[in-house]
Amino acid sequence: MTRDVTLPDLHTTRALAAEIKQQALALGFQQVGISHLDLAADEALLEAWLAHGYHGEMHYLAKHGRKRSRPAELIPGTLSVICATLNYLPTSASDMEATLQNANRAYIARYALGRDYHKVMRGRLRQLAKTIAAKFGSYGHRVFSDSAPVLEKALARNAGLGWIGKHTNLLNREYGSWFFLGEIYTDIPLPQDSPQKENYCGSCVRCIEVCPTQAIIAPYTLDARRCIAYLTIEYKGSIPHELRPLLGNRIFGCDDCQLYCPWNRHAALTAEPDFRSRHALDTSDLLVLWEWDESTFLARTEGSAIRRVSYEQWQRNLAVALGNAPINHAVAAALQDKVHRTTALVREHIEWALVQQMQ
Repeated sequence: MTRDVTLPDLHTTRALAAEIKQQALALGFQQVGISHLDLAADEALLEAWLAHGYHGEMHYLAKHGRKRSRPAELIPGTLSVICATLNYLPTSASDMEATLQNANRAYIARYALGRDYHKVMRGRLRQLAKTIAAKFGSYGHRVFSDSAPVLEKALARNAGLGWIGKHTNLLNREYGSWFFLGEIYTDIPLPQDSPQKENYCGSCVRCIEVCPTQAIIAPYTLDARRCIAYLTIEYKGSIPHELRPLLGNRIFGCDDCQLYCPWNRHAALTAEPDFRSRHALDTSDLLVLWEWDESTFLARTEGSAIRRVSYEQWQRNLAVALGNAPINHAVAAALQDKVHRTTALVREHIEWALVQQMQ
């Protein structure tokens, strides 16, 4: 992304930054800010976190070395990072709580109910990048949304979009945390916004208290190996026996630390049609999803973030949730029906679930 041209003057970049923010809001983003590139403190925290092994089997988090925390090394020529947020919450808190409290239903993290956010965010950011080119002319840039080694939350904080809460998610006083993050790395030296220095979590530890598996082992420290999002999405092996009962009916991710965060009490629902639930996945019964064969799974999760898991993982997660469901002959029969016609990994979880159904 390097180029040999005269850099624009401060007046030009200030006017451009103001235009970028105006256009971003017009495109449907809720917030936009411009971050500096100094992530030294965050780099140290990341390296310490990795050294403790809290990332589990997410080896990609260490794969790119320090490029994750050094934008100009990831994309040479980067001088500024434009950060934006896009609200995604499609259902109310009461709807989420109702699903969690109904052990016969499947709970899927709200971000994954609709269209794959990677595609939505990147598409919207590309539109913003085009408007910048129309105003500024040819320039170097790359668009990201959870799709490259980028310290998104730290950059967004530095762009003034919020603070990193005790649950390690980015929080904003107006929007809570129900939003996606996206970035445009650019070689335009844009004026930087003031970082969010104030932390409004205060003495609240609600997220730590409600975490089903106690994965938030200390304020601002998450042990991913205990996190339900990791266990049901990133992890491809056998879910530890001691954690299985704690998953409840959560089959893809977990929202508890956000759902019960006081800053999310008044979070607005998304206006984006793409983020609305598909195939009634926000209220589906476990047994209905259990009956999906692989072709049905692939058809009904096409274009969805749920495709991050394989059909085998999907069945593994459902088996655990069915084991946690109220004792019911229909559940036991459905589990027994598949025990001898599935993979060894799923079979092991079915056998565990059948034991739970007999207690």
